[in-house]
Amino acid sequence: MTRPYRSVLYIPAANARAMEKAQALTADAIIFDLEDAVAPAEKVAARDLLAKALQADYGGRVRIVRINGMDTEWGEGDARAFASGAHAVLVPKVSRGADLDRVAALVPDTPLWAMMETAEGMLNAAEIAAHPRLQGMVMGTNDLAKELNSRFRADRLPMMAGLGLCLLAARAHGRVIVDGVFNAFKDEEGLRAECEQGRDMGFDGKTLIHPAQLAIANEVFAPSEAEVDLARRQIEAFDEAQAQGKGVAVVDGRIVENLHVETARATLAKAAAIAELAG
Repeated sequence: MTRPYRSVLYIPAANARAMEKAQALTADAIIFDLEDAVAPAEKVAARDLLAKALQADYGGRVRIVRINGMDTEWGEGDARAFASGAHAVLVPKVSRGADLDRVAALVPDTPLWAMMETAEGMLNAAEIAAHPRLQGMVMGTNDLAKELNSRFRADRLPMMAGLGLCLLAARAHGRVIVDGVFNAFKDEEGLRAECEQGRDMGFDGKTLIHPAQLAIANEVFAPSEAEVDLARRQIEAFDEAQAQGKGVAVVDGRIVENLHVETARATLAKAAAIAELAG
């Protein structure tokens, strides 16, 4: 869980140039998309192209392949093609835990991720998160908005119920969970606001549709210098309090208990992982 997922960039699997460029981008993870980003006539060719692309060196970036749905003519072939060679297989439109079973049988040694993008999926988030092969969850807010027939709001009020249910489920079962995309990739202010909202809620990172969004997501979802400094001081103060036989410490006028120290240690571990990834 210390591996960073601040920025998870979608790359079309039919675009050889984009996949090559991704080797040098600052994304923590890449979703190579065989589903929405590839036209039906290009599906098989994109699968073959991606298989070759994944032989390249992507450094420490997590490589996730989003396959086509198992109800399509390409889904099973996608799953078999990437039973190895990727860090995870992302299953689209997961609405219940059973939706993962067929893919799990086809990729027995590769972790599964679930696209959370249907109303039924929101209601069954806990069941999906409990699946033994699941490693991560990706919010598909565009598809969810379509199902809800909701209007766009900058505060994402129509999304809050679904986002919250999935977050609770992910945390209850120790899964990675990343927020949905921000469509206006030239709107840096809007992107930052949505990243801040997602970080405040507890998401591990954000899915992105353009490399220009990487810097903001990486910044917002990383511990700030102030947070790292506070974490260190909380740990030091608590250790000193324990040495004196006390159960709590005080830092900046606030009580520090063991639960705060656990959070502080997680903050430092995440900062260290990000530094290691940056080299």
